[in-house]
Amino acid sequence: MADRVTVIGWDGSPLTAAARSALAAATLVAGAAHHLALPEVPARAERVRLGSVDLAARRIAGHRGTAVVLADGDPGFFGVVRALRAPEHGLEVEVVPAVSSVAAAFARAGMPWDDARIVVAHQRTLRRAVNVCRAHPKVAVLTSPGAGPAELALLLDGIHRTFVICEELGTAREQVTVVTSDKAADHAWRDPNVVLVIGGIGGIGGGSTGGWLMGHDTPATRGWALPADDTGGHAGQDATLRAAQLARLGPREGDLVWDIGCAGGAFSVDAARFGAAVIAVDGDPDACARTEAAARAAGVQLQAVPGRAPHVLERLPEPDVVRIGGGGVPVVTACSDRRPERIVAHAATRDEAEAIGAALADGGYQVECALLQTVGLDPADWTERDRSVVFLLSGRRA
Repeated sequence: MADRVTVIGWDGSPLTAAARSALAAATLVAGAAHHLALPEVPARAERVRLGSVDLAARRIAGHRGTAVVLADGDPGFFGVVRALRAPEHGLEVEVVPAVSSVAAAFARAGMPWDDARIVVAHQRTLRRAVNVCRAHPKVAVLTSPGAGPAELALLLDGIHRTFVICEELGTAREQVTVVTSDKAADHAWRDPNVVLVIGGIGGIGGGSTGGWLMGHDTPATRGWALPADDTGGHAGQDATLRAAQLARLGPREGDLVWDIGCAGGAFSVDAARFGAAVIAVDGDPDACARTEAAARAAGVQLQAVPGRAPHVLERLPEPDVVRIGGGGVPVVTACSDRRPERIVAHAATRDEAEAIGAALADGGYQVECALLQTVGLDPADWTERDRSVVFLLSGRRA
């Protein structure tokens, strides 16, 4: 194993004294081509192109001498430090950090970033990264080949955002471009790049004062599945049913939720408050307008799509979880064909529940059904105010 391993971050500025000292003593230097071309890299040192971090880590582990790994930005922030310290390599490293590419990108844009979400987009995680961009007004995307600005823009179809695209930060070829998302797909962008995806509620400047938790804003209202008078006045189905549906779907960051038959937006807003991206669908344009108003009042992002299911669903991006508020078996079948992880629906009669349950099972889902009965009581005299009885059906993809 190497006697000493130092990981040096590089942001284009002159290397620190600590970094120069570590490089001067190095007998092996690993990095990208532009790192290995730095004048501070000793001519006598073995040079390793840092393509696969795992391969480089094995070379370093077998090296007898002093090793240095050069990486862009802060190597401890979505960087090589995690891979080098993995148990299979057993490397103990010293880190000389630099300004992260995300910090540099926001600095170029002149924007605060303590309220930003930060995601890594690979081809396998691109869809989830896009869902975060749908759900939040300020997102920094660390891109990769095949998951860059053009691909982000294509998957954000129908959602307007501003892209601040920072190419090759810290190098002589650095370029910062501001475009709308609909224009980003028409250009070939250089790697590496960072994309700031800005738009929607609070995107450009954020609040006048900083928060206390990075990337998050504590909801003004405590709780979820609240009665209409506690959620900005938006109407919706019974709060107990909504709570049970949310519990079975478990919407989360990176998910895309379809809310079919959104009515007044109660479920859509709740799902968005969990950090999920939401597409709210309703055949009534007024219902879509109410849902958008409810989202604005709650300070969350969502997309309302007017149209009648199941036909309108054909042009929507792939969902992770789906709530079906109406439409019966045809809508259930159309949703199961898209293979979301979970689907919930409800029915007023046993015959309707059996039909929906059979459609879910035919679609390859494990089905659960519960009969929910809620009785609202007036605590002043304990008299009954309202009563609701409904079948709750949930499907989990087998």
